[in-house]
Amino acid sequence: MRIYLDNAATTPLDPEVLKAMLPYMETMYGNPSAVHHFGRETRAAIEKARKTVAKLLNAQPGEIFFTSGGTESNNMALRCGVEAQGTKTIITSPIEHHCVEHTVNWLQKHYNVKVEHVRVDSKGRFDLTHLEQLLQTVQGPVLVSLMQANNEVGTLQDMERIAQLCKEHNAWLHMDTVQTVAHCAINLKETPVQFISGAAHKFHGPKGVGFVYINSGVKIEPLIYGGAQERNMRAGTENVYGIVGLAKSLELAYANLEERTIYIGGLRHYLLNKLRDTFSDVIVNGDEQNSLYTVLNVGFPMTDQTSMLLFHLDVAGICASSGSACSSGSNKNSHVLEAIGADPNHVAIRFSFSHYNTKEELDTLVEKLKTWVPTAVEAHL
Repeated sequence: MRIYLDNAATTPLDPEVLKAMLPYMETMYGNPSAVHHFGRETRAAIEKARKTVAKLLNAQPGEIFFTSGGTESNNMALRCGVEAQGTKTIITSPIEHHCVEHTVNWLQKHYNVKVEHVRVDSKGRFDLTHLEQLLQTVQGPVLVSLMQANNEVGTLQDMERIAQLCKEHNAWLHMDTVQTVAHCAINLKETPVQFISGAAHKFHGPKGVGFVYINSGVKIEPLIYGGAQERNMRAGTENVYGIVGLAKSLELAYANLEERTIYIGGLRHYLLNKLRDTFSDVIVNGDEQNSLYTVLNVGFPMTDQTSMLLFHLDVAGICASSGSACSSGSNKNSHVLEAIGADPNHVAIRFSFSHYNTKEELDTLVEKLKTWVPTAVEAHL
């Protein structure tokens, strides 16, 4: 039996989502740009999906644009936003996902944009007093790019307060919500934000499809040229069955949000208590209390055995990670853990959960960990 505890990297496809997608793989295969019946029915499916996403986020359908996923959505918001606004300064943080960090670095190099970083504390929380100071002192048009919840340690930020500060200082706000869409309620009519992003595979939808929300008051040029798809904003034949799957998975997530929040949050709490009861000197990386309920990043004391802990877990059939899946092949330390000053004498492991996980799986995990991690009893011998 394999135990999957890496849901922040990607999630299993919900069977109901697959069921919704299958007709658009098998019989309704028309190109949405075609004027005949086959094209019209797939065009109708895309527009229905767009309305579904917009309704769930309290946005307008015309503000939702489908993309290939979170990375493209974040690139589109940043690169096209800088061009449209004539941005002189980007304010971001040292704990952003690489698709934001690397794009900001590229914009700094090629557009001569000044980059400022909001300070973060040891729990990964943004210093909003510092953000306000930066907004008061920077010159020219400003674009703020910050994540709502960190993908490695789970720390949640005050999206509403950040948005309000940006509005007060006439700054555009791009909020990376890839980890929070479908896991937290988002009301875009009440939150003054210019861009947010989402990826279906983070909430039991298909890989290779996402969306970017672009506020109706913002006018940008496309990131990809070559066709009139997505109302002239993203060229290329649409991923019809992916878009249908995204809307269905988002619909299911929000229909079950309260139930899943309680259940998955309970799993997180259960595992943390078991780890603390069983092992000595277990630490939490990030904000233990104000965290995304799907993510638990813990540190185990460094030993010869725990230094290879991810490898040992994988051999034992347990899937977890050391941080972002996008950088798991890198030999570099986590930039997030470095930025928050995490203890380098502890081995960080990210466990991330879904409603498919069980307490029995977590019991098995703890029993397996005893093979490599010194228990509290052993530590006192």
